Amino acid sequence: MYNWKYSACAQSIISCHDCNGLWPLAMDGEHCPRCGAKLHQRKPQSLVRTWALLLTATFLLLPANLLPIMRVTMLGRGEPSTILAGVIELANHGLWVIAFVVLAASILIPVGKILALATLLLAIQRGWTTNMEQKMVMFRIVHWIGRWSMLDIFVVGILVALVQFGNLAYIDGQAGAIAFGGVVIFTMLAANALDTRLIWDRHLQEAPRGPNP
Repeated sequence: MYNWKYSACAQSIISCHDCNGLWPLAMDGEHCPRCGAKLHQRKPQSLVRTWALLLTATFLLLPANLLPIMRVTMLGRGEPSTILAGVIELANHGLWVIAFVVLAASILIPVGKILALATLLLAIQRGWTTNMEQKMVMFRIVHWIGRWSMLDIFVVGILVALVQFGNLAYIDGQAGAIAFGGVVIFTMLAANALDTRLIWDRHLQEAPRGPNP
């Protein structure tokens, strides 16, 4: 069983957020002697900043899915297409695998990231101390998968750059792409703003203070 006496706080140690250097807790608020970053025992206003970024991503999720993400024009004909309309069109053409990938990357993953981060924030504020390892695994998955959520934006950008053949065929981006890019960016910033050590602080407070092994 983990012993609370081995925590950094119990040992009066503070860790630099940039270089992970260990320094005395008395240096809280000063600058790291190694890299010059300001030292904090916990990220300042971590919960407030994470909630603000997460709510911003949630608000942008609606226009990202309701507004057109791009418009494909061929021989002078074409109309804007939303993410869901694109998924349905791919499915109608029998491209089920591609349709599922687009659906997962554009809708399921962003919504899942928002729900996961909201769960972690509620766990910190409500003091939930069960399934701590699962919560950390969930955070690592959210943090890792964030970099791949821009796949749709990259595809739209590449298509807009390559498919420009005048009246024959061309593709241009729409407002939905900007909103979706905002969702991805703000969820990534929210994950970086969250100090996961706050999850363990309450756990350490409730852990039994047994003798050192």
